[in-house]
Amino acid sequence: MPSPPAIELGRFSYRYPGAPGPALREIDLRIDAGELVVLSGRSGSGKSTLLRAAAGLVPHFHGGDVAGEARICGLELRANGPAQLGAVVGLVAQEPETQVVSATVRAEIELPLEIGGEPPAARARAVEEVALALGIERLLERATASLSGGELQRVALAAALVSRPRLILLDEPTSQLDPVAGDELIALLRRLNEEWGATVLIAEHRLERCLAAADRVLAFAEGRLRFDGAPESFLESTVASDPALATPAASLFAGLGIRPLPVGVKAARRRLAELGIAAGPVPSAAARPERPAGEPALEAARLWVDLDAGDRPRRVLRGLSLRVDRGERIVLMGRNGAGKTTLLRAAAGALPAAAGSIAAPAGAALAPQSPADVIVRDRVADELPGHAGREALELMGLGAAGDADPRDLSGGERQRLSVALAMAGRTRGALPGLVCLDEPTRGMDAARKRALREWLSELAAQGSAVIVATHDIEFAARFADRVVLLGEGELIADGPPADVLAGGWYFATEVARILDGAAVTPEEGVAALRRAGGAAPTDPGRGAAEGR
Repeated sequence: MPSPPAIELGRFSYRYPGAPGPALREIDLRIDAGELVVLSGRSGSGKSTLLRAAAGLVPHFHGGDVAGEARICGLELRANGPAQLGAVVGLVAQEPETQVVSATVRAEIELPLEIGGEPPAARARAVEEVALALGIERLLERATASLSGGELQRVALAAALVSRPRLILLDEPTSQLDPVAGDELIALLRRLNEEWGATVLIAEHRLERCLAAADRVLAFAEGRLRFDGAPESFLESTVASDPALATPAASLFAGLGIRPLPVGVKAARRRLAELGIAAGPVPSAAARPERPAGEPALEAARLWVDLDAGDRPRRVLRGLSLRVDRGERIVLMGRNGAGKTTLLRAAAGALPAAAGSIAAPAGAALAPQSPADVIVRDRVADELPGHAGREALELMGLGAAGDADPRDLSGGERQRLSVALAMAGRTRGALPGLVCLDEPTRGMDAARKRALREWLSELAAQGSAVIVATHDIEFAARFADRVVLLGEGELIADGPPADVLAGGWYFATEVARILDGAAVTPEEGVAALRRAGGAAPTDPGRGAAEGR
């Protein structure tokens, strides 16, 4: 007997309680069992709400008004909430820290199997297998409270996958994963899809990570389904209608007037080889002017920091020395658990040094990785009252959300709210010497990232040093004048994006991987291919690269 559709919606609409309009508007959609589907769209377009509906959280947890028909794996949505759908659906939310409830990693992953009544031997095997698949076997005995954001995200993924659900829902699953872990996750999802027959829905802004694995793309705008088709057709559509959603590879090819637009690095490299196009010489690094030393915003000297891992202290930063001057734009990168968050917290005075020293002479502001750490009220406007609060909300594109409950915001909107909280009132008068943001682009679309870059660049121009810890390599390439790469709590690399993000396998932009390090952004890639006498740029692709 054939499996029922994984998701079947008929003129389905949903409005959150008190919201001025529907989050989803008359959606007609059928996703068959065994499909791997990517959801695209700007922040607040309806992607997360669709996933919540597929998991039964909408309307059974969030409340609100539902119209139309919805069936999930053959179960009618109104009659079946998260408890019933949990037997066939696994959800990884945008903020995994809100999902994890157990004290240890092993207990968290085992919990769904315990609830399902699996015997101990089956539970032990399943936990071991999913931990190996996600590369977290060394974390099994760790306390969940001691994990980094990326480690926590992988644990939430493991808990969602361990019971082998028929429908896997993932909201920004790579947002806190380093490039290696992100690539491994997408490969795992493709394997689950192909070998287990699991249906996979991935809501993602960083499409370059997952588009090549997709059978189908759904694009949302203002709660409506605007596109439903193949990845290749989606890229052509975005370049024509909303270039900010295009991948860097598509933006590069559109800027050169080359068709078809490639879905992924492999297709791009193959197409350029077919055309006999190669990038021109890389500009000499020696030509870049040295930045003169200025007033220090951060000084770390032989810094050692320990964290409580639950059973014993764990050394996170190991003899790290780093100086950041006021006005610099720094991106802090490294694999999950490398010490990025620990360094930012130490810089803000939230963690003591075990040895060595760290100081921010002119003060520091920190926007943490988890919005839940700073969002405590039931109304957005109450989090940021007064003129300074309204100004910060407007700056982050949340001016119309004052009456909303923060829990009903999308993950990207909550992330922007936490940034607004950190910076409210700091855009005028005396700015702190150091502004630290931990994964601020999580859940943000390309337009919001561009606005964030412009805003942070203004802060740097006014004299603040800005440090952004992120796994978003494309954001780093456009924002940073200096990239600092950590590994196991030690300084691995420190230099301009053109050096640090060009030559590697993983810590490299999509354009750098296509052009063997000759450029890191689509615009630079177009210029490099022009120098080599490649295809001439045409108007249709102009601006496609600029939004990212």
